[in-house]
Amino acid sequence: MNNKLSDFEGLVDPVPAGEQKAPSLSPSWLGYARVNGTKGIRNHVLVIYTVKCAEFVAREIVSRSADPDVELIGFDGCTDNQYAVRQIISLIRHPNVGAVLAVGLGCEYMQPEWLARIAEEEGKPAEWFFIQELGGTLPSVQSGLTWVRSALTKLKETPRVPMTFADLIIGGECGGSDYTSGLAGNVVVGRFFDRLIEQGGTAIFEEIVEAVGLDGYLLSRAANDKVREQLRYTYDKALSYCKHTRQYSISPGNFAGGLSTIEEKSMGAVIKSGTKPIQGVLKVSGRPSFPGLWLLDSTPDPCYMDFGITNPSDNEGLMDLTSCGAHLVFLVTGRGNVVGNAVSPCIKITGNADTFARMEGDMDFNAGTILDGSRSIEECASDLARLVADTASGTPSKSEALGHHEFHIIYKYQEKEVLPCRKL
Repeated sequence: MNNKLSDFEGLVDPVPAGEQKAPSLSPSWLGYARVNGTKGIRNHVLVIYTVKCAEFVAREIVSRSADPDVELIGFDGCTDNQYAVRQIISLIRHPNVGAVLAVGLGCEYMQPEWLARIAEEEGKPAEWFFIQELGGTLPSVQSGLTWVRSALTKLKETPRVPMTFADLIIGGECGGSDYTSGLAGNVVVGRFFDRLIEQGGTAIFEEIVEAVGLDGYLLSRAANDKVREQLRYTYDKALSYCKHTRQYSISPGNFAGGLSTIEEKSMGAVIKSGTKPIQGVLKVSGRPSFPGLWLLDSTPDPCYMDFGITNPSDNEGLMDLTSCGAHLVFLVTGRGNVVGNAVSPCIKITGNADTFARMEGDMDFNAGTILDGSRSIEECASDLARLVADTASGTPSKSEALGHHEFHIIYKYQEKEVLPCRKL
């Protein structure tokens, strides 16, 4: 199915007839200045385990610190996987990270000393150790905890600088979709993304495997011929991948929520990108080179198609977006979800008012007001903008307040650049 832009104009019209465009919001807040010139909205100490065998010690350090600004990430594998290594490095460099502790066992491929050196080169306090050399669990936990507490004290001296929407990178994905996702939840995200970009900010949307049938529409929004070629390749690769693995990104929960086909789900998923031109395609751990709208490609490349699956969970997708520099991530879910995200705050949005009422302790934003007529799309976009500004200025999201700091870094194979080879 190859659709034209005109087929979707009723869904993506920036300002529907009879609805006045809301005035732009230009809030400001204080962020955290980094040596490399970036600005963060959080000031985390990042504790990284470099192999599954070191996870317990790293997790104990984070738990015993009892501080919400101490985050845990890690990679389970003992052998080399450049995809995971690049992702860990990108998170070390993330503007929301102020300091890094790397915890290794002592015989794995990913060496903690490398990671600490990268953090130091970024101007961030860093430390590393091998559990084998420190004498096991208890001395390692105590050593790590002592360092983390000193790092937290040092981070209080981090210079504060003004930030606005123009400084933000925000990532968006959807999960647990139902019929309201394409009618309200993703719609309000798309409208907000349009306004974010109009104010000089950057938006990243993903899930190319949920764009089935919409290749013509995506190509029509390419900013130039190079981007059009990237989009063509990325779409064809995703479709080939789905055929190769004999699975498409649609589930029994989607069917129960009123969606009938992957094409129908895709129409709702792509709406979250808004209407602005697509400036390029990013690989996982890549960074936007300038503001605007970007598509994240998370599918394995053709020469490695048998290794690693795409989007095995919402947590993996959120970490992919974070690795591209997203200060904050949206998770749009019709049926509900409870997860958060390490490194970047997660705002959970639903277009289903029943889901919001049932899971209000976990859901941050109710876009179902669009469907009951109590709020317009523009009003909802303004409400979401206020929530984003509050969260960026330090107010915890629901997942942060509850202590949800999930992450998922997996084995996968991707080249660094788009169009590494033409075989599909």
